[in-house]
Amino acid sequence: MKLDAFDNRILAELTLDARIPLTALAKKLKVSNTFIHQRIKKLKDSGILVKATYQLDPWKMGYQTSAYTEIMLENAKHRRAVEEKLKEIPEIVECVNISGRYALLVRIYAVNNRHLRDVIYEKILPIKGVEGTNTTFSFETAFVRNIPLQIKER
Repeated sequence: MKLDAFDNRILAELTLDARIPLTALAKKLKVSNTFIHQRIKKLKDSGILVKATYQLDPWKMGYQTSAYTEIMLENAKHRRAVEEKLKEIPEIVECVNISGRYALLVRIYAVNNRHLRDVIYEKILPIKGVEGTNTTFSFETAFVRNIPLQIKER
């Protein structure tokens, strides 16, 4: 889908505040409510706008430990099954397929180091097809952001 200037303006505003009332967005962009509703529907239907959520602060929610764990598989054919099992572990907030010896990378939030150890040893390592793990602690997140709205030619 080709984005025009209005689509980019709408996306820019929504990435700043996904909960902005659409009437306020229309007023801010000096267009009609109908126009905003149509464009947002188009962006949702195309899959560009996926969902609007609140971002929780892990530290304030009691999660003092954050880590990235690489997961080595016994065989690449186990990847999908392992991913499905990892989805069942609430402390894992993200799972990506990566290249190299380790096939998967997960982001884990835990209450403390002992909790993290328990997640790895009691929940991840027993999954059929998991051969081993390598964990890197994250001291803090400097920033998280969306992808750039404009793709620049190189």
